[in-house]
Amino acid sequence: MLGMSLAELGPSVDCWHRCGDACAALLAVPALHTPPIPSIFSGEMLDLVAEIISWVAIVIAPIFGITVFWLVHIMPEKIAIKRRHPQVQAIHTLCLLSLFFGGLLWPFAFLWAYSKPVFYKMAYGTDVGAAHGVAEPEAKADVHEVEHVDEKAERERSREREGLD
Repeated sequence: MLGMSLAELGPSVDCWHRCGDACAALLAVPALHTPPIPSIFSGEMLDLVAEIISWVAIVIAPIFGITVFWLVHIMPEKIAIKRRHPQVQAIHTLCLLSLFFGGLLWPFAFLWAYSKPVFYKMAYGTDVGAAHGVAEPEAKADVHEVEHVDEKAERERSREREGLD
């Protein structure tokens, strides 16, 4: 076997011969690799960095997380106010309940804030609730009341004319 050529050994040995350079390069990579450094910090600096990371993880991250959680859960209420939703108080209540139930109700509040109630306009004549600082449209005054107001104004005008003449 030692005196045989590669062609006599067969095609599988020829494949190893062709891939030999690549295999040698792969085997050389661990030799070039340097041992890992456990940390870029050492001594007192390592303790200081660990203390800073622990403060961030224990104090700052929960405060940031709770703030973001709260802001996300009041977003449907802010959207309802901006869109002048007639049921903004109910959406506000659902947002508060969602805070206590871990955010499970938040998607419903979000969808509710972007929708308009179907029968609200039929019942109240408007899509906007009175709680948004916009007065409800006043009912048209009775014809007799309007005539009565006009008569009063006419009497006052005629008294002023008589006093001037």
